[in-house]
Amino acid sequence: MENGTRFGRGFTLWFTGLSGAGKTTISEIVEHELRNRYRKIEVLDGDIVRTNLSKGLGFSKEDRDTNVLRIGFVADLLTRNGVGVIVSAISPFKEVRDEVRRNIGEDFVEIFVDAPLEVCAERDVKGLYEKAFSGEIPQFTGVSDPYEAPAAPELHIKTDEEEPNESAMRVIGHLEELGYLTPVGALNRA
Repeated sequence: MENGTRFGRGFTLWFTGLSGAGKTTISEIVEHELRNRYRKIEVLDGDIVRTNLSKGLGFSKEDRDTNVLRIGFVADLLTRNGVGVIVSAISPFKEVRDEVRRNIGEDFVEIFVDAPLEVCAERDVKGLYEKAFSGEIPQFTGVSDPYEAPAAPELHIKTDEEEPNESAMRVIGHLEELGYLTPVGALNRA
């Protein structure tokens, strides 16, 4: 699509990456900026959705896939109705992320929030990595369960190399390039 033709349409920003990579931190900055510039924004955080929409699901591959597909279903409904959706979910398996992408279509923007495992573990204030390394938490993504990194995300953010604000502004810039947002400079000239 030509720049500007998506203005006012819904979209889904899908932040994926290991626990502690910075998904929630960056998505919160993006949310704040979008609320200042866009009509309707909804946030689907993986932990919150798991508590409310996917209660009772465990951490088997099947349960994780079900959780991600549920998040994707809600994101698709919102996107089709003109809402800007921010999803922050580990979503470890490529096949399921790709299914969500197919369902949402061209309004899906995958953002790989990437940090080395040791950096994620250092940032962990809940002590989850320590418990996973000691075997107290089985099926922990990146430790005892796999994480399949996106092969070709729209944005690849390395949070050990840039500050969260810089990462968030790259996301906003990408939305401007795609035509979902009018660039701030264009607003000032209007």
